[in-house]
Amino acid sequence: MAIAPNPPIPHITLVLAMSLDGKIADAQRGAARFSSAADLAHLEEKVAAADGVLFGGGTLRAYGTTLSVRDPDLLAQRRQRQQTNQPMQIVWSPSGNLDPKLRYFQQPIPRGLVTTAAGAHRWAETGQFEHIWPVPAAKTQPWDWPWILAQLKAAGIHRLALLGGGRLTAELLSRHCVHEVFMTVCPLILGGATAPTPVDGAGFLVAVAPRLQLLSHRAVAGEVFLHYRVKGMSAGETDFPEPSDRSIAEGILVLEGQNSKT
Repeated sequence: MAIAPNPPIPHITLVLAMSLDGKIADAQRGAARFSSAADLAHLEEKVAAADGVLFGGGTLRAYGTTLSVRDPDLLAQRRQRQQTNQPMQIVWSPSGNLDPKLRYFQQPIPRGLVTTAAGAHRWAETGQFEHIWPVPAAKTQPWDWPWILAQLKAAGIHRLALLGGGRLTAELLSRHCVHEVFMTVCPLILGGATAPTPVDGAGFLVAVAPRLQLLSHRAVAGEVFLHYRVKGMSAGETDFPEPSDRSIAEGILVLEGQNSKT
């Protein structure tokens, strides 16, 4: 019997900054604000190009807020592309356990939530989210990201910026859902066995690790800006392979078992 192809998903761009030793925060896992003004402008440019921005609940709790588009030129470019002034800022929180006092909920931005049925129930009557995507339980063991992302695309999100954290990034990479990566390497060393990295979880065996093609690189005041294409994810490609290697499947299950109350 023929296997139905996975549904079309948005074009997904991972945008992160890390220390020279590959950490996105220190061992206390607080908000990481070690990159420069140039990197912040770089991040705002990538956010401005997107229809939506996706990040994990842990990332939102650490920062309390999200990056909106404020640069007048970037806002003008969004209007020229017939986009809304701000992309939808979407948090993935299986539990839906988010503090309504976070500044995120006071920002003048459209907000979205990807969660479970129980998580959706927490917020259904609050009006805090313009769009809530409750994911059926059968699609959360493990999380069926191609299906979830297809729901976002059906809602008009054609380009999605992925801002972490490490668990969410690992899940999307495991399901072959990331098209390109912008990584800023910052001139400091954080260390720490428990400090988070861009991709957390069980990790990949070398034989099945995602492969990247370097598209560009530039150095600005001590930081290095890298742009990669994820191999096998050509423009317009929507038929993503199912993870067939046992190591990938086990990695997803381990990820699901970690921080299950995100």
